[in-house]
Amino acid sequence: MSALDAVRARQSWSKVTDEAPSRDELLELVAAAGRVADHSSLRPWRLIELRGSDREVLGAAIAKAEGDRSPSSKPLRAPLLIAVVASFRKSEKVPAWEQEAVASGVAHVLSLLLDEAGWGVLWRTGHYTRSKAVAKAHGLKKNEVLLGWLYVGRKPAGRRPGRRKPVDARKLLTRMPKNQKKK
Repeated sequence: MSALDAVRARQSWSKVTDEAPSRDELLELVAAAGRVADHSSLRPWRLIELRGSDREVLGAAIAKAEGDRSPSSKPLRAPLLIAVVASFRKSEKVPAWEQEAVASGVAHVLSLLLDEAGWGVLWRTGHYTRSKAVAKAHGLKKNEVLLGWLYVGRKPAGRRPGRRKPVDARKLLTRMPKNQKKK
């Protein structure tokens, strides 16, 4: 399958089975995903795998962030969650927004690689990703922010992913305006 075919075929999977990729499978895909464009090769990202009871710890942290008494069941919707962390590095040349874009790029490429390998993936976010309780549960440092989680599990047999609207590239790809006033 070509990269173009893989991107065209990618869908979000909100329901997955209890099977997840092994750590060794994941390491191979993370190494490949880490090849995204990265100005000054700062590697301003890291990933945290959450399996088993780790997901319950996250559920309790989300509940605390939301002011709920009962733990959130959201982290239990997939057997593997991969927390995507922007880990900012000091740099005169590379601003924080660009470093966060690199972390996002790693997550997106990893989701494509997981999908191509037969795994169902959904990128989940929420306002609680920036809460103190959730940051503490993930062991984030002062120079880090959580961007969200990739929820990963096996694609269920006989099920189809949700529908996505086609992209109208003609509306989204424009040209530089020609009538720029000179100052």
